[in-house]
Amino acid sequence: MSHIVTVQEAVTAFADWLEPTAAELDAIDAEMPLIRAEVELLDVRITLLDRTPNELDQRRIRRAGHKVLAARTVLANALGSGEVA
Repeated sequence: MSHIVTVQEAVTAFADWLEPTAAELDAIDAEMPLIRAEVELLDVRITLLDRTPNELDQRRIRRAGHKVLAARTVLANALGSGEVA
């Protein structure tokens, strides 16, 4: 039996060049409200996968969808006005 080995060096997640820059971290921080709103919407949709949504569930979906749209609007306005680089 022959063994298969790699010829290249192992790549670790702790290499200096793999770390996010300050600008990338700022961009993630600026998008965090949108990310949270999208996760909330996804949670609602996952919860309702195995059942038919009733009136309260439909309200939850709409509310979560409105939060996503509001967060997108705030982010787009911030990008348009140059507040977020």
